[in-house]
Amino acid sequence: MGKDIGVHGNLFGGVMLSWIDESAGCLAARICRNPNVVTIKIDEVIFKKPVKVGFIISIYGDIIRVGNTSITLKIEARQTNVRTEEEAVVCSTQTTFVNINPSGEPIPIPASVREKYIDKQ
Repeated sequence: MGKDIGVHGNLFGGVMLSWIDESAGCLAARICRNPNVVTIKIDEVIFKKPVKVGFIISIYGDIIRVGNTSITLKIEARQTNVRTEEEAVVCSTQTTFVNINPSGEPIPIPASVREKYIDKQ
């Protein structure tokens, strides 16, 4: 959208960060089986290419680590050229979320989830 684009025709980095945080939060909530997860850390964000108007942005995630109350994800944003279907990584980072109760206190990620991802502990 026009409001998301700077004077040089590139997507604002802050907009990309908000998309990454929202997408990663949805993935963390799904994995933790709890809609109450909060971002506690976004590691170094690497902007590899500018995002121009006319590209579709897809955000992908993979589990790096599942702890007792937290989960760390590798996040990658990719742009796709709708004409050529070429895809390129434009941004990557790692994000960590804490599983919380409705009062905001950390709670354990369900044991069944931790067991499923035992190789990520």
